[in-house]
Amino acid sequence: MESDGRIYLVGRGANLDLPSPDEIPFDVERIALLRTAGPVWFCVPHLDEHPSHWPSKDDVPSMDNVTPLVRDAVHATMPRVVIEAVCLREGQVLLVKGNRGLTKDRWTLPGGFLRFGESPHDGVLRELREEIGVHATIEELLNVRSKLGQHTSLHWTMIFYRVRIDGEPVPNPDEISEARFVGLDEARVLVSDELMCNAMETIADLA
Repeated sequence: MESDGRIYLVGRGANLDLPSPDEIPFDVERIALLRTAGPVWFCVPHLDEHPSHWPSKDDVPSMDNVTPLVRDAVHATMPRVVIEAVCLREGQVLLVKGNRGLTKDRWTLPGGFLRFGESPHDGVLRELREEIGVHATIEELLNVRSKLGQHTSLHWTMIFYRVRIDGEPVPNPDEISEARFVGLDEARVLVSDELMCNAMETIADLA
């Protein structure tokens, strides 16, 4: 249970732990299962006032009296922010195929995780340099979309920028196995990510 950055925990011996359903003294709305070692639901409590006496979610990592499952659940609820580049050339869009991590053997837009302390603007330019060795200019912010990952159960927020690149993409073999411009119809087939596919509709209007 989380409300305004505070989480509801119960005492178990010397530790604080997540409550079981019969330990919850208020109504809640179940949102989604979390990616944790045990089955845990993220829930929104229905309260009459702000729960100022609940522990702050930000304090949990430094608390020595919470169970590993509490830490696991807090980590699982942290949104993952990803920046994506939409590069159009002569009616085609640039796609890359990853060779490791979540995008291994999958076609996607160029991009990746936003670093701590980094702006989305700087992040997308860095990802383009790292993945395909190009410098780029951001032309506009296209869209911001979010989803709960079907396979990861994580909360993803994706920021899409339209960019113009200088030169030809050269894949960094540590990250990318292939990079090429493809037609928009083919791109919709190759890209499996739901949010990227939705972004293709915006891309089509720009082509």
